[in-house]
Amino acid sequence: MVAPLVLDEWSFSVWQALNDVGSSDLNALAASLKSDQSKVLVVAQEASSEGFMEITEAQSEELVPSANAAELVQQGLPERQALELLAAAGGQLATGDFAKAAGQAGIAVNEVFKWGVARGWIARDKAGVRLTEAGKLAATESDRDVDEALVLKANGQPVNLDEQPQADRLKQLLGKRGELGKVKQRTHRTLTLTEKGRQMLAAGINVKKERNLLTAEDLRSGAWKEITLRPYDVALPAETQNPAKIHPLRKIIEQTRRAYLEMGFTEVVSPMVESSFWNFDALFQPQDHPARDMQDTFYMAEPSTAPLPEDETLVDRVRHAHEDGGDTGSEGWGYKWSPDRARQIVLRTHTTASTIRALAAHPEPPFKAFCVGWVCRNETMSYKHLPVFHQVDGIVIDEHASLASLLGTLESFYLKMGFKQVKFKPAFYPYTEPSVDVVVYLESRGKWIEMGGAGIFRPEVTEPLGCKHPVLAWGLGMERLAMIRFGLKDIRELYQGRLEALRAMPLSQ
Repeated sequence: MVAPLVLDEWSFSVWQALNDVGSSDLNALAASLKSDQSKVLVVAQEASSEGFMEITEAQSEELVPSANAAELVQQGLPERQALELLAAAGGQLATGDFAKAAGQAGIAVNEVFKWGVARGWIARDKAGVRLTEAGKLAATESDRDVDEALVLKANGQPVNLDEQPQADRLKQLLGKRGELGKVKQRTHRTLTLTEKGRQMLAAGINVKKERNLLTAEDLRSGAWKEITLRPYDVALPAETQNPAKIHPLRKIIEQTRRAYLEMGFTEVVSPMVESSFWNFDALFQPQDHPARDMQDTFYMAEPSTAPLPEDETLVDRVRHAHEDGGDTGSEGWGYKWSPDRARQIVLRTHTTASTIRALAAHPEPPFKAFCVGWVCRNETMSYKHLPVFHQVDGIVIDEHASLASLLGTLESFYLKMGFKQVKFKPAFYPYTEPSVDVVVYLESRGKWIEMGGAGIFRPEVTEPLGCKHPVLAWGLGMERLAMIRFGLKDIRELYQGRLEALRAMPLSQ
């Protein structure tokens, strides 16, 4: 005696539905059960392996029209519009005359030549473009051609091409016209309950109740005794979890702030909209320096000027530093300093404007300050440049400060940021002397990467601000640090906001 078959409730419903009709298309059976066909197919494949069901497959080709295919046909495809154009011209035009007339009528000439020839309506030769006999007939007939008629008949719904007359011609004409639709291969499956399956169903099938979990009601009523808990397959792929995380650039900025605060620095801020006095003049940058031109700096149109500092003595010392060096021991730049030029308002080009303001407010040692913020430069946008980006600037005022102190401070910072090797190379910057470039070793790329510039402020910068002691200063780019940390090759990726890319970035890196 054959033991009764044990099925879960869903599988049993599929068996019953198929038994009622004997044989059914998979899509139709899934629709009758209000289920996805993949769930029905799983049951059928399991039953088929035991000989209870038979799965028959048939291949076909289907036209899936585009959303506006019928509209394109109604207004006239390029080759059909060309038929009317040529017919009105007596059936033939010189190639140049045809191209000109088609252009004026808004007809795509390339499409005409491509599909007009393919449909046998148009011929091209040395004499020009002419209608063939089939083309003349098509131009006078009111009925649509076979492919146009099929697109209109489809009305946006898929059509089985194998059931259409002239199927090969339809595939040739429609198979490569993406604007009208796509020809797709389809597999149609028919499910049939075998005699063995009918006998098993007639003998009786034990239906087990499967659940993912038990409810309180199942426990109270005792129904749990008849319920089978579905097993968990721990080998199946789990759903990808995307935990909340801060933006990678914001993460770098916050790590930078924490690193400086741990080193005993004070954070300072200043406005993004800054006067030229604090952005340029206080840094001993000459008023005719190329960096102050409009092709490098954004100037405000309204308001266009800002007041100079209330401390007239400070302003006068800065003026003398530019004109003749003042009391700094320098010869200055040797030109007539313009207060009007110093009043111009710019979008700050570096966060050094913040640390210079801090230096003027706290000229006596010991004092350590940093600023992280937006800066703007009139850069052409590219994979490594943006007109708006972040920068971190820092200063240290100390009686015994030296170049060695500067290098040690920067090395400590980069070690905190995860770089194991840091080195420095001589450089030139207009307001520091000596000056260095900071270079870190990137293990993932196997090469040294330049990160920013640093140096000791020149006396022409510090002494007009009331500081008589050495001042260490540096400026470093945040975006470059973020790109290196997260392996990005294009700075624009930091601002595109692509959720997929952001989700893929590790929480710890």
